[in-house]
Amino acid sequence: MKTVTHWIGGRAVDGTSGNWGPVTDPATGAVTTQVALASAADVDTAVASAKAAYATWGTSSLSARTTVLFRYRALLDAHRDEIAALITAEHGKVHSDALGEVARGLEIVELACGITTQLKGELSTQVSSRVDVSSIRQSIGVVAGITPFNFPAMVPMWMFPLAIACGNTFVLKPSEKDPSAANLLAELATEAGLPDGVLNVLHGDKAAVEGLLSHPDVAAVSFVGSTPIARHIHATATAHGKRVQALGGAKNHMLVLPDADLDAAADAAVSAAYGSAGERCMAISAVVAVASVADELVAKIRERAEKITIGPGNDPSSEMGPLITRAHRDKVASYVTGAAAQGAEVVLDGTGFTVEGHEDGHWIGLSLLDRVSTESDAYKDEIFGPVLCVLRVDTYEEGVALMNASPFGNGTAIFTRDGGAARRFQLEVEAGMVGVNVPIPVPVGYHSFGGWKDSLFGDHHIYGNDGVHFYTRGKVVTTRWPDPADAPAGVDLGFPRNH
Repeated sequence: MKTVTHWIGGRAVDGTSGNWGPVTDPATGAVTTQVALASAADVDTAVASAKAAYATWGTSSLSARTTVLFRYRALLDAHRDEIAALITAEHGKVHSDALGEVARGLEIVELACGITTQLKGELSTQVSSRVDVSSIRQSIGVVAGITPFNFPAMVPMWMFPLAIACGNTFVLKPSEKDPSAANLLAELATEAGLPDGVLNVLHGDKAAVEGLLSHPDVAAVSFVGSTPIARHIHATATAHGKRVQALGGAKNHMLVLPDADLDAAADAAVSAAYGSAGERCMAISAVVAVASVADELVAKIRERAEKITIGPGNDPSSEMGPLITRAHRDKVASYVTGAAAQGAEVVLDGTGFTVEGHEDGHWIGLSLLDRVSTESDAYKDEIFGPVLCVLRVDTYEEGVALMNASPFGNGTAIFTRDGGAARRFQLEVEAGMVGVNVPIPVPVGYHSFGGWKDSLFGDHHIYGNDGVHFYTRGKVVTTRWPDPADAPAGVDLGFPRNH
């Protein structure tokens, strides 16, 4: 059986706990790998390694850091297929989707390669007689990243490349459900010349997370996951004096107006709801159909959904793979089986789906629920699976009010040909990321990713300018140099003057 260990100080480390967790192949249900689970001592070791490395990396030149990052980007590009294969084997998503994940992570590595422009300071000269004021940004120390199972390569790459480019060192705690991709990312960073201890990978469960949240040498914590855990991460880490960016869950809505191109809207709804088996925080899980558009839209979504090929992620013919664990599969199915009792019309029921020859895999088909109530569990909860809810409203205003009443505010979209309606929507909707005829509005790397309300805890979104600001802190320097023509000023106990 394959074994995944920690990566600390530039090498593989078994750890001291003696505890191992199982990693399954979602397509077969078989345990293929065991992963080390960290003890409190392992947390200390990883943080100590990062702290020791920070003594030199934190004062290294920008050119030294970007040289490593450019080499790293080339290695990641060369190993795309290998990284994607690990994602497919442990997460279950199809290979093409896994390759897309790697590509989106590479965007942030490329942003980190250009960190020199992001870290430029400001200078004001002659603010007073022979006085200059400059603003600079400096690294903060050891940063921890806690990442989810659904994007085992992309989300870590949303964090550590920018953090280390800014001069910090990093301890990554990936999901124990699919840990192998994180280790390969760290190994390639070492191969690129990243000094030992700058990037460490610590595997584990809740004990590892709690250890990082309370560790006195961890200055900041980045997190992506569910809302209850994000809330806990934020409360615990801030109570220990750390800065925190904690991205939580979502219930992303897509508003479809009567003038929309319904074929394009149906294509988008199917792609955004069922891609990656719905296991993504930017999935469209609720379509809000306005007025007479609903019947035709539901029919078009059903027609497309019934043609999706589900199978093992390493089968080139598969368009959607299994869910990550059997327990998660059963939880997702429960929302579909209970929908009718809560007033929904079950248009498609995927709960009985299986794949011949892979009957023990974590399979579920595509489900489509129409006439869903805002009081139903299928609407209120983040299902994180291939279940799409359709809600019907009479007007644009009713649709926006429904969407804004949700406690989540991650991403949203509108489908319309009306530019005025789209402009109004982007200003009125209460969400951090908005798509206009774009179903999954994940920002490019040089903009920032993050939601509102219960989808974000903390003041900073992830990557882009917000990411750079999160991983650095500002300092203002006021300078006066004596001039040969100056006479002694003498003592002045008054308030400093700027003129």
